[in-house]
Amino acid sequence: MNNSTYDCIVIGAGIEGSSTAYHLAKSGKKTLLLEQFFLPHTRGSSHGQSRIIRKAYEEEYYVRMMQDAYQQWFDIEKETKTSLYRKTGMLWLEENPADQLLQTEAILKKLDFKCKRYETDEFKVKYPMLNYGNNYKILFDEEAGVLKADKCLRALQDLYVQYGGTIQDGCQVTGIEPGPFVRVMTKETIYKAAGIVITAGPWTNKLTSPIGLKLPLQPMGINVCYWKHTQKFHNPYSYGVFPVIIHNLVRVDNSFHDIYGLPSEEYPDQMKLCLHTGTEVDPDQRDLNDSRWDVEILCDYVKRHFPLLEPKPSIIEKCIYTVTPDHDFILDCHPKWPNIVIGAGFSGHGFKLAPVVGRVLSEKILGMKPSHNLRPFTIKRFQTKSSL
Repeated sequence: MNNSTYDCIVIGAGIEGSSTAYHLAKSGKKTLLLEQFFLPHTRGSSHGQSRIIRKAYEEEYYVRMMQDAYQQWFDIEKETKTSLYRKTGMLWLEENPADQLLQTEAILKKLDFKCKRYETDEFKVKYPMLNYGNNYKILFDEEAGVLKADKCLRALQDLYVQYGGTIQDGCQVTGIEPGPFVRVMTKETIYKAAGIVITAGPWTNKLTSPIGLKLPLQPMGINVCYWKHTQKFHNPYSYGVFPVIIHNLVRVDNSFHDIYGLPSEEYPDQMKLCLHTGTEVDPDQRDLNDSRWDVEILCDYVKRHFPLLEPKPSIIEKCIYTVTPDHDFILDCHPKWPNIVIGAGFSGHGFKLAPVVGRVLSEKILGMKPSHNLRPFTIKRFQTKSSL
């Protein structure tokens, strides 16, 4: 092979692409990881210093994938000698009848994962910094916590390079030419590979549409909000005192969305609290979106449920979700070209699963049997919405 020919090319060096490239290089494949921006950057979905990690899901396939993801994160910690995970536990709140919470609890218990249910009185004593009524069910995921996101991304990229992988950042892909050997065009070079994996986040359709595949992916601009506490001598929402939290199915106008929070890794004495949705956005014009409807909802929410936080955020940052209609991922081959694999639509909950995503995407491009059930993640579930 010459310098522009590889076994595999991965397009997009966010957490999913970096994990995929790591698994490919670890398998001994000559791999190129392309990134359109110079690293590190804050333009996509993998920046920042904190992400929630949890086993609590209402879908059993995610819970099983999370079991694998935890072990892989622990292995990456050992291999890099870097602390990536901080255990805090997680509160999952849902108003009665709380069907999703009950389903999640049943799955966790079936798989023998640690969780407990709080009674209302016990919860109020344990967490006086929260204000919720008696009409909630409350589940505690004991193994949940926080991933140090920027360190996770760097760890995977460092390991990838240690295994012989090449990163080209500041290198935008301008076209893909399918075939037995896929040609990947950039402004400077034409690369060739036996197979490619596209993990380009909100830019995925800009790469796949010219090769006959338009996926139902909606980029969403997210306002990431940080809130100061009001206490003079102690932070009631700090690590060691407060867990991460997900309030499931909060009514927002005529729809339901989640609100999540975690002790801030980014800023001292502040808490990250966000609405798990946003505004449709062009990823190349993300910062032109100045919508604040979600922040107004959060301000009202904080006044009602977080009495020891200031009622307005002190810092607002930008992020992008790439959302599918069912909020499940896409982990599949191009329907015409099996040597083009797509990982997309992580819908704001894919970071913690990145080691598993990277493994199964590498398995698919290498023609191996996937280590997890990928039926929920096929492209064909959207056939009426895709241009194939």
